[in-house]
Amino acid sequence: MLRQARLERETEKDGFRIRGREVTRLESFSDAVFGFAVTLLVVSLEVPKGFGELMETMRGFLAFGICFTILAMIWNDHYHYSRRYGLEDGFVRFLTCFMLFIVLLYVYPLKFLFNLFINGMILRGARGQLTHAQGSTLFVIYGMGFAAIYLVLAALYLHAYRRRGELELNAIETLDTRWELYGMLCMASVGLVSVLVALTVNQVDLAGFVYLSLFVIMWVHGWLHGRKRRALIARQAI
Repeated sequence: MLRQARLERETEKDGFRIRGREVTRLESFSDAVFGFAVTLLVVSLEVPKGFGELMETMRGFLAFGICFTILAMIWNDHYHYSRRYGLEDGFVRFLTCFMLFIVLLYVYPLKFLFNLFINGMILRGARGQLTHAQGSTLFVIYGMGFAAIYLVLAALYLHAYRRRGELELNAIETLDTRWELYGMLCMASVGLVSVLVALTVNQVDLAGFVYLSLFVIMWVHGWLHGRKRRALIARQAI
């Protein structure tokens, strides 16, 4: 109710006109699926029966926090898309449902990978050692899921860009849409590079470190986007 009231008042955000001003059935369904995905990440559904069980449960909260953050970022990307364009045609419904399907498949590899990393490498907990083949397969599964999600988001932005005339996007909004598309492709590319590294390099841990490049890549992307945007605004002001 509060969310709907806020949307009715808000007509523009960051210089981008809000076209999706109603919470649609597709969005409600998406929120429900993301909520279910978060419950699958929960460390334990049972209350610890002793101090030892409590401490064992607490060990999983750091990994849970990282996984929750990743899912929240994906949800936020889709939320901004829905608010900006308000598209709900058959193609958007198909892509959104496909993305949600991938998210649900992605949850357990995501949770397993970060539990393995946090508990094994940082907290030095007892864990079963993965063979090189198992580690490689894990990073391939994770990387393919990561890339697939952002390729779907890229396809959604491409769809909006192609319908820019129908949506009556102005020059700034068209620029933002194009650069959002570039950003999603950058994210997907890093996932695919990680898969390639996992399949070809003997040091399988390098496949995980590939994701650190996202901090640099997305900073450069944001800087270039901002520069282009400011230049366009300056030209329009003349």
